[in-house]
Amino acid sequence: MLNSLFGMFSADMAIDLGTANTLVYVKGRGIVLNEPSVVAFATKNGKKEVLAVGEDAKLMLGRTPGSIQAIRPMRDGVIADFDVAEEMIKHFIRKVHRRGSFASPKIIVCVPYGATPVEERAIRESVMAAGARKAALIPEPIAAAIGAGMPITEATGSMVVDIGGGTTEVAVLSLGDIVYARSIRVGGDKMDEAIISYLRRQQNILIGEATAERIKCTIGTARPPEDGRGRSIEIRGRDLLNGIPKEIEVTQAQIAEALAEPVMNIKEAVMSALEATPPDLAADIVDRGVMLTGGGALLGDLDLALREQTGLAITTAEEPLSCVALGTGKALEHEKDLIHILNYKT
Repeated sequence: MLNSLFGMFSADMAIDLGTANTLVYVKGRGIVLNEPSVVAFATKNGKKEVLAVGEDAKLMLGRTPGSIQAIRPMRDGVIADFDVAEEMIKHFIRKVHRRGSFASPKIIVCVPYGATPVEERAIRESVMAAGARKAALIPEPIAAAIGAGMPITEATGSMVVDIGGGTTEVAVLSLGDIVYARSIRVGGDKMDEAIISYLRRQQNILIGEATAERIKCTIGTARPPEDGRGRSIEIRGRDLLNGIPKEIEVTQAQIAEALAEPVMNIKEAVMSALEATPPDLAADIVDRGVMLTGGGALLGDLDLALREQTGLAITTAEEPLSCVALGTGKALEHEKDLIHILNYKT
């Protein structure tokens, strides 16, 4: 009981530093923050002055004057802008821990499986510069599998497909570690880009990232609708022929066509993983099926599309958006049992 009480006031944190959203898990309290990974800043005398972070900054995306920039410091699951990422992490740490006694927490951060040593060092250094006393990294597929409740420490094969904003991680796990993994730079952002490109090419209309994301979340689907059209929504953009704002109707059939390439890339990554899996573990995966996690798992009919491709049972996690953060948090809570998968190297 005493340990539990101390845990309630622990400063230690787990962070899912995602391309689209950042989630913070505090030891003993669970997920306490979930905000967009967006920072708005103005440059004065060569220095970046942060104006807004998270939800407030996301509202500015695509709407800022020349003196202000709203950017995502994370690209493809890794840091693209070191200084801005550091300010974002500092802001989230301060927001979670408002009392001075919570300084210098230990922080575990998840990283894409395919991250290079340089990219891993950038994430660790940003977290340390933001005030952590100690920083560890955990591979994203392992965190996703733990968060989805998969029995990864058993001597059986488990397969997880984590579709995030910047990357899709496909991994086969056994005995608490990765047997095979592959990371491809396809995720929610690439889907948004595919929708923007399709509408520009087919409808001569230019839309922004926020509109593309709304289309994806509302009527996005991985398979063409059975009636050849499906549901539809009205969207607004700029007519490329005459340059004025225009409203058009977009159907699910059109979006399925727009998303065909990123969906095919995910299918191919899953098939490659199955082909590279040792036979005994492959037999376990036939029994257990494949677990989908990450925000991309919410794309309509993606589980059915993968089932048709693989012939396996495909399950979507109960809380796909927070699986990685929950798994990273569980690694923090049970650090002694999972120390072999945490990277504390400086």
